[in-house]
Amino acid sequence: MTATPVPRTDTASDSDTPTEAAPATDTAAAAEHNAAGPATGAGAAEAVEALLLVDLQTAFVAGDEAVPDAARVLDRGRALLARARAAGALVVHLQNDGAPGTVDEPHTPGWELHLPVEPGPRESVIRKREDDGFDGTPLGALLDGAGVRALALCGVLSEMCVAATARTALARDFRVVLPHDAHATYDIPAAAGISERVPAALSSRAAEWALGDEVEIVPRAADVTFTAPRRGR
Repeated sequence: MTATPVPRTDTASDSDTPTEAAPATDTAAAAEHNAAGPATGAGAAEAVEALLLVDLQTAFVAGDEAVPDAARVLDRGRALLARARAAGALVVHLQNDGAPGTVDEPHTPGWELHLPVEPGPRESVIRKREDDGFDGTPLGALLDGAGVRALALCGVLSEMCVAATARTALARDFRVVLPHDAHATYDIPAAAGISERVPAALSSRAAEWALGDEVEIVPRAADVTFTAPRRGR
């Protein structure tokens, strides 16, 4: 995953209360979720058997170069992780191996996973080199071997690794749930003759919409419930 952070113009918040910088965006997103169209949801989804935490690495969620909504995504990630573990669901931490000199170059501080891992039969780390968490990794075999048919995603970046992994999961006939408040990205910088700066929240929403009507988008991470895979019971 390669992205150039845009200088931050707002302050990330741990709460559900919109900041002064983005109330209109949050209101618009909520309205879209309740309107007809692709990938909308109004409440709790049917339980899923796995949680994929996508690239929640220090370079992207901590410090001055974190995505604008890093605090929110980490808060939702922690809550999802706790519920998945309690239910006996499969948990996979995807960890991107960046190229030499990038912020997520392996074994540099920015590469480290920000949330703690509890290694075991139902929780593991899978390293990847591409946006798609299935590309060149054992992710598909792990999910299939555990009997997983439905999964939830959380992490960064919305339009890159989150979207790429979601698309392949859909293509492999997994049911995919994406909580609106559990993924994030950077602002898109202004481009002369093309557009002004695009706020990160709008980019994230566009990434959801582009996944089409097969993905299940729910408004809140709290709407996601977990169960153990059948072969893990």
